[in-house]
Amino acid sequence: MTKEQHEIEGEGSQRESGNSSGISSRSFSAAISALALAFSGYSLWDSSLKAPDIKIFVPPVIQFSAPYNNSNFEVIEVPVTLLNDGGRTGTVMSMELEATNTKTNETKHFYAANFGRWSMEKARSLAFDAFAPIPLPGKASKTETVLFFTDGAKEKPDQLIRDLGVYKFRLVLDKAEVNDFGPLDKFFHRGPAEVTFAMELRDYDARAFNVGTLPLYSTTGRSAKGGDAPPE
Repeated sequence: MTKEQHEIEGEGSQRESGNSSGISSRSFSAAISALALAFSGYSLWDSSLKAPDIKIFVPPVIQFSAPYNNSNFEVIEVPVTLLNDGGRTGTVMSMELEATNTKTNETKHFYAANFGRWSMEKARSLAFDAFAPIPLPGKASKTETVLFFTDGAKEKPDQLIRDLGVYKFRLVLDKAEVNDFGPLDKFFHRGPAEVTFAMELRDYDARAFNVGTLPLYSTTGRSAKGGDAPPE
C-alpha cells in the first residue's frame, strides 16, 4: 500500500470518528434539552396549574368544655393546620366534626363556629372571631384554633365526652369547587379532605368548665394527618 493510500484511509477514519462524535454530542444535547423541558413543564404544573390538594394536621392535644347545665351544648377546641400542596388556590368553606364515645358507640356532630381559645369570660363577652371561609393559595399553609359547637338541639346525648377513655373523631372539610380547566378538573375531582384521630380523656373535673376547658390527649402521642380523598 502506497503512502498516499495510507493518508486517504487515515483521513476517512478521522472523518468517521468525527461524525460519530458529532452525532453523540448532538444526541446528548437533545436529551439534556428534553430533560430541561420536562422539568420546566413539571415545575409549571406543580407551582401554578395543579389542582388544590389540601392536607390537614391535628396536634396531639385538643380541648373540650360542657359549660352549661341542662343543655346539650358542648364545645371542642381543635388547633388545625391546613396545607395546600396544589398549585392553585383552594378554599375551605366549612368544617364538620364527628365525635364518637367508643364505650357507648354514641356519636355527636359538631360544626365550626368560631376561631380562638374557649373560655367562659370570652363566651360572655362574645369575644370570639366568627368562622369564615379560609382561602389557601398554592403551596401555602395556615394554622387556626377552631371552636366546634354542638350541631343543634337534636344532637344527643346531652354530654358525650364525660367518661374516662378513648374518643374517636372525624374532621371533614367542605371545599369550594374548582373548575378552572372545566372537564379536566371534573375528571380529576377529589372527595372532601378529612382526617380521623383518637383522643383519650384522662381526667374529668366539671369545675374546670367554670373557667375554661379540659384536655384530650392523642392515643399515639403524635399529630394526626389527613388529606384529599382520591379522585372520584
